[in-house]
Amino acid sequence: MNQQKSSDILEIPDDWRQGWLKEDPFAKLFALNGNVYRHKDGRRTLQFMHAGKSYFAKLHHGLGWQRFFKCLFRLKWPLGGAENEWQAIQILEKLNLPTTPLVAYGQRGNNPLTRQSFIITKDLANTESLEDYCRDWPVKPPNPFLKRALIQRVAEITGTLHREGLNHCDLYICHFLLDLKHGKDPEPENLTLHLIDLHRVRQRKKLPRRWQVKDLAALHFSSLEIGLTLRDRLRFIATYTQRPWRRALKEQKQLWLQVEKRAQAFYREYKRRGPR
Repeated sequence: MNQQKSSDILEIPDDWRQGWLKEDPFAKLFALNGNVYRHKDGRRTLQFMHAGKSYFAKLHHGLGWQRFFKCLFRLKWPLGGAENEWQAIQILEKLNLPTTPLVAYGQRGNNPLTRQSFIITKDLANTESLEDYCRDWPVKPPNPFLKRALIQRVAEITGTLHREGLNHCDLYICHFLLDLKHGKDPEPENLTLHLIDLHRVRQRKKLPRRWQVKDLAALHFSSLEIGLTLRDRLRFIATYTQRPWRRALKEQKQLWLQVEKRAQAFYREYKRRGPR
């Protein structure tokens, strides 16, 4: 991989540069056709095939004035390109946290309102989101050792992110992909979870409490209907905090009260009624 001139960035495999993207890579990539998963707010996400392999492309077309002023009105700095996700993937790889393998990244233009940018990642075949994988747990309880291993791994990933000053912003269980290349029921001691959808990830020297609460509440909320027990949730707390759960709840009582309150608010908003 290599770069273009200083004002633009283009990092693509050499065989792509010499082959199908030899002439105007941006024009060809932004004209890609495939299975579109999202087309909103100046971003198009699609799955496409090339040379017999499956990839995902996230194509950012710039902020546009309407979205720019909408974000400023809400006192939020708009995320207008692929750069944030590209950097987040690199950070997670350095932390040895599995995510979507980066294949290519590009950016051209200096004006954030019209700047084009993209990332291309490998398609994570033979995976399933935890939301789908755990959906039937209330009626078809899983192997208890596998359930414990999954809870522990999610807690380990979340704890690593937060200790490194990272927050995901959309840390729902649907954004954890379980590797199933060895079968529907992976070995508890040898399972792999990929954390995806990193375009809103942020890193600071120390993670602010509000973003810690948001991530933890999103996890709690999105797992409310998969049949987890109190013991399961205490196991998560112990692994996440790296201390016995009694001590964690005593020393961080306000944190976990805030997490519970925010998760229930998420749930009420989602269901438009009180939690079950």
